[in-house]
Amino acid sequence: MGSIGVAVVVVGMAAMLVGMASAATYNVGEPGGAWDLTTNYTSWVAQKRFHPGDQIVFKYSAQRHDVVEVNKAGYDSCSTSTSIATHTTGNDVIPLTSTGTRYFICGFPGHCTTTGTAGNMKIQIDVVQADSSSALAPVATTTPSSPPSSAATSLKATTAAAVLLAALLIMA
Repeated sequence: MGSIGVAVVVVGMAAMLVGMASAATYNVGEPGGAWDLTTNYTSWVAQKRFHPGDQIVFKYSAQRHDVVEVNKAGYDSCSTSTSIATHTTGNDVIPLTSTGTRYFICGFPGHCTTTGTAGNMKIQIDVVQADSSSALAPVATTTPSSPPSSAATSLKATTAAAVLLAALLIMA
């Protein structure tokens, strides 16, 4: 392979490494909560910056809750009548593929709206374009005791680095 071909492969692999390393996984409500009736989602989401390529994970009891993606009107009214998608596994992984706002509610009666001490199982996720500095190093907006799925992000980065190293060794 010529030197131009090697350079193209190396640049491509490096771009893949940067892209994979910057994606983050956020477990909704963690570290102090989950997808439940007691977590303050407004507070939780205020501490995060979501970018395309990230993913959010809803962990919950499938017998007690679900996750329904809705439009803004459905979010505001806690209505599932115009749902976009319904998730019911108890461990739902939602990829954030593009910029924009996504809305999620619990479709169980009374869980989305505030009724006494229970409710407010609704979350608005604003996915914003990463700026040039965060493309190289993701913004860590969670507390140090709860990085956004550092194990998953580290695994992706390690895998990408191993692929890059293997490609370089093969070409040498």
